[in-house]
Amino acid sequence: MKANPKSLSVPYIPELDNAELETVGKILDEKGNKNPIDILNWKEQFPYHPLTSFSIAHSGTHIYVEFFVRCNYLRAVNYTNNSPVHQDSCVEFFVAPKGSQPYYNFEMNCIGTLHAACRMDRHNGTPLTDEQLATVRRYASCGTRPFEELEGMFSWSVVMAIPLELIGVKYEGKPITMHGNFYKCADLTSSPHFLTWSPIDTPEPDYHRPEFFGEITLE
Repeated sequence: MKANPKSLSVPYIPELDNAELETVGKILDEKGNKNPIDILNWKEQFPYHPLTSFSIAHSGTHIYVEFFVRCNYLRAVNYTNNSPVHQDSCVEFFVAPKGSQPYYNFEMNCIGTLHAACRMDRHNGTPLTDEQLATVRRYASCGTRPFEELEGMFSWSVVMAIPLELIGVKYEGKPITMHGNFYKCADLTSSPHFLTWSPIDTPEPDYHRPEFFGEITLE
């Protein structure tokens, strides 16, 4: 598969900062940029395809991302900061503010547990501190209590509001071009899967590949 990176524009919606996170989704539905996370780069090994999409916008001070998921298995075992949430029902936003390095990986399970770091690659990175993680506002439709895997038909959403200051970006009213990708995974569920917004051309699942990031422009 040849990887042709995608691109998207992130609309400027200043009123997001005045909204409760529970209601941010409605604003993003109406004014944000909505995209599917539907690329199965490793379809033969991992064919399961939960319906997943995200809506994104920025306020000038924060990037707001809401993820929507419909799936057959739901797991949320991890509940402490920087625990391995990719094992659970998880969505992820990786972003490189300048070029491809360093990049930040924001990974959140369906109860809002956050794992985040500033990285040069998969093996070289610095986890964000508890104080830094606390600046990322979060909302999870499933609540915040952990639970073992459930089987059925589930629809859920999570919102993350990431301060631009946290990733070293200052918005001054002019477009800012960054790079990144959006992911869906659930490594230890009964149906592990690895979906991406922008394609990745590697033999095995590997999200820590900034050379395949798409273009993300703050308008």
